[in-house]
Amino acid sequence: MMMTEISREYAEALYAIACEENAPKEYLEALELVSAVFRENPEYMEFLLCPGIHLSERVKALEEAFSNAVPQYVTMFMQLLCEKGRIKLFDSCCAEYRKLVDASENVSVARVTSAVKLTEAETEGIRRKLEKTMKKTIILECVVDPAIMGGIVIETESRIIDGSLRRSLHEVKEVIGR
Repeated sequence: MMMTEISREYAEALYAIACEENAPKEYLEALELVSAVFRENPEYMEFLLCPGIHLSERVKALEEAFSNAVPQYVTMFMQLLCEKGRIKLFDSCCAEYRKLVDASENVSVARVTSAVKLTEAETEGIRRKLEKTMKKTIILECVVDPAIMGGIVIETESRIIDGSLRRSLHEVKEVIGR
């Protein structure tokens, strides 16, 4: 089983519990809080992955660190990941959980790559056009990548629209090369 599939299964299980508790957004906020703590303190993840520290100590540390900050099932979720040796998948599980929440709220994330930073007006125009086309609320993640030379590449959950100069030049090269 691939890591993404494993992460998705764990996320779906937590999402089912969150829905039973009528708190999927609260759980998402809790997961994002824990993810931020792990990013800001990379040694914490090293501690949780360390085979030289008894598993019960690592699981107890999660309880002590997060039981008052996040819902009980989120703490238990992290403990389960730790017990199963899959705590390193935590961020991937969070990403999969976010997808479930977004899907339930008809929200989609689109990644827009451009050679130069887009203006606010350009970004807003792209977002409006995607919302109209996809009939969803769109959250844009804008990335600058000079390697595309010009134009933009838009990646959504269902397709990739490659309007980059690099792709156009590649197509011209293919035609000339025949």
